[in-house]
Amino acid sequence: MPIKKLLERNAVFIAILITVLIAIISLVSLKGVHLLKTQNSDKYGHFLTYFILCLSWLNAIKNPLHKISINYIIIFLIICYGIILEVLQDILTTYRQADLLDIIANSAGVIFAVILYNLLKKKI
Repeated sequence: MPIKKLLERNAVFIAILITVLIAIISLVSLKGVHLLKTQNSDKYGHFLTYFILCLSWLNAIKNPLHKISINYIIIFLIICYGIILEVLQDILTTYRQADLLDIIANSAGVIFAVILYNLLKKKI
């Protein structure tokens, strides 16, 4: 079975898996994990993570009628998800804190994913 068919058939599972992994990584301690740190490097990670998350959901929930409202719902839900995780980091953990810049980076990743997805969809 070609990889493209395999990915298409499992798109919802992949999107759910990415969503759950983001929650786990957001709420567990990364103490002892050595990451390359530069100024604001975690913001790039937030951007990329939510960019991938949004693309995975846009791919999983194909919009056969090309109604743009589904894209808005996906954008809204993923941005809310990022905000909720930031709040939970502040409430549930002692080693993480909510950060407005993380929310902005998450949201930017979502918005750029939708823009790229719509541009590529028009070319196909």
